[in-house]
Amino acid sequence: MKKILEKKQLSADVFRMKIEAPLIAEERQAGQFLIIQIDQNYGERIPLTIANANAEEGFVEIIFQAVGATTQKLSRLNVGDFIENVLGPLGQPTHIEKKDGPVVCVGGGIGVAPMHPIVEAHHKAGNKVITIMGARNKELLIMEDEMRALSDELIICTDDGSYGRKDLVTVPLKELCESENPPSEVFAIGPPIMMKFCAETTRPFAVPTMVSLNTIMVDGTGMCGGCRVSIGNETKFVCVDGPEFDGHLVDFDNMMLRQKAYKKHEAHRCNLDVEAEKLEAKQK
Repeated sequence: MKKILEKKQLSADVFRMKIEAPLIAEERQAGQFLIIQIDQNYGERIPLTIANANAEEGFVEIIFQAVGATTQKLSRLNVGDFIENVLGPLGQPTHIEKKDGPVVCVGGGIGVAPMHPIVEAHHKAGNKVITIMGARNKELLIMEDEMRALSDELIICTDDGSYGRKDLVTVPLKELCESENPPSEVFAIGPPIMMKFCAETTRPFAVPTMVSLNTIMVDGTGMCGGCRVSIGNETKFVCVDGPEFDGHLVDFDNMMLRQKAYKKHEAHRCNLDVEAEKLEAKQK
């Protein structure tokens, strides 16, 4: 069991938690993730990327959006509460090396959280880092100060123009690809459709582009096969082969189709919860 040391609400349904996990904090590298299980016995296991870690103080940080049953339960836990199981670090670390040209990191929405350790690692490697952050509006932007501190240039895009540029993240990405000093490498993390179009943006320029996939995952060890994806017509497992892959080889359409497999079940509300809400309303 792991103790929650700190909790912050970043927006209406996005939360940041600091979790006591000294061994994971010591071993983790950029790009790796955790499997978290809140409930005892057969509880849902969900993958969450390590947004930050401190080996000296023995904690890791996660940032998550309360969209499903487990993340909503997780959002209701508070400082001092315990998470039943935290497994990690899992997945292949990000390959970091010194680049001649800039490294462009594109984070969309909650995808900025897993992008943070990658930006940090490239900054430490001495690379010029240009970060592009995108969100529907200003209120949904996260980790701006942290990303600005690690980036040589920070470009912010919002869909409604409430902050930064009123553009999709692919617009400044294309401008950078067309510039006199194009990216040596691009990383993109966010909604699958955003990553797909980032990869399509860089493809004509032959800029190497890595994406971090967040698929349906159960055990995190490659045994269940739930996270399988098609990469260059080969089947790969996100949990052990990824989560990062060459964006130009990912079959995004197939991946997005698989992501929708349980959509109707996710929309279902437990009858017990409905009845409990009715009972609470009568008691008020």
